[in-house]
Amino acid sequence: MSEKSEKPRKKQQVYTLVIELGRKKGDGLPKNATGAGLMCYASGVDEAEAVRETVAILKQADMAPLDVTGYGTLEEREKQGHEIGDEERELMERALAENSVIIAQMDPYYD
Repeated sequence: MSEKSEKPRKKQQVYTLVIELGRKKGDGLPKNATGAGLMCYASGVDEAEAVRETVAILKQADMAPLDVTGYGTLEEREKQGHEIGDEERELMERALAENSVIIAQMDPYYD
């Protein structure tokens, strides 16, 4: 008899990511912008998965992600002393419930 040893499934969590975008034809950024910064909430079993999924989605949307900075989960951010408002918490809960990436804020960059 062989018993299958099942790996315990890791729980999905939501990570706060800031993505720096360059320019790409059809990216939807304002005409004179040189790029943009996005603040996203992305679900994943770990931060690496959340980053991979977010970058893949942005590339599918004809955007040019250049750099990603991770700020951790809600719990990690609270331990660091970040103030997290109700609206931000709701967006994080939505990302988790929908197993998705939520773009919470976009700031175009200009020269």
